[in-house]
Amino acid sequence: MKVLIVEDETAAAENLQEMLHEIDPTIEVLANTESVQQTVRWLQQNGNPDLIFMDIHLSDGSSFTIFQQMEVEIPIIFTTAYDQYAIDAFKVNSIDYLLKPIKVQELRQALQKFSKLTQQDAVKYLQLLKQLTTEHDYKSRLLIPYRDKLLPVDVKDIACVYSTNKNTELYLKNGQHYACSTTLDQLMSQFSPNEFIRANKQFIVSRTAITNITIWFDSRLLVNVGVDLPERIYVSKNRAAEFKAWIVK
Repeated sequence: MKVLIVEDETAAAENLQEMLHEIDPTIEVLANTESVQQTVRWLQQNGNPDLIFMDIHLSDGSSFTIFQQMEVEIPIIFTTAYDQYAIDAFKVNSIDYLLKPIKVQELRQALQKFSKLTQQDAVKYLQLLKQLTTEHDYKSRLLIPYRDKLLPVDVKDIACVYSTNKNTELYLKNGQHYACSTTLDQLMSQFSPNEFIRANKQFIVSRTAITNITIWFDSRLLVNVGVDLPERIYVSKNRAAEFKAWIVK
């Protein structure tokens, strides 16, 4: 069996690979992708694996946006630390859903479930999965609570979104910023992946807001969106090539 692991935490990916080999030494892990865009690119450029293990919370957003960018005709076992994603996962008819930390017995049961998948089950599964490849209705405007009002904000006016452990803020191209109760994952699922990217775990960046990019001393990218922010926007060395490809595509 050939599998693809979609996971942005190195330790979690290595642990999953070790458990897979413990259960069945013949399982071949073809690759470990860490982001939505890297996964889309890998699937477009390589042959199909038999099965995908997919974390839901990736470095550049929710993995569900993968299905909005391309057709995926491969059974998926979703993995995540957050059980609130279970309903969404089963909407795409995943073979199984494993909560982290993954237990060997639960992983074994998921593989057994996959092995018992009949041709009829597979056809039904793929039909449901393809529903996510239809054109997505991305948000063009958000309603932001501000004092005792709701402010309509055009998505095209957003420069970036910044999140800490406690707060999320929208920064507009005119320099204004507003608190937002929506998480970065939720916002990324509402934004077009052609116009917005998850630069890192704290920032979503608008393509049209980027004024310049500096290549930092350790091969990271320093991204300037033309507004004052609480901290700088860095793109890691591992994701620099992906980010630059997104800018010019």
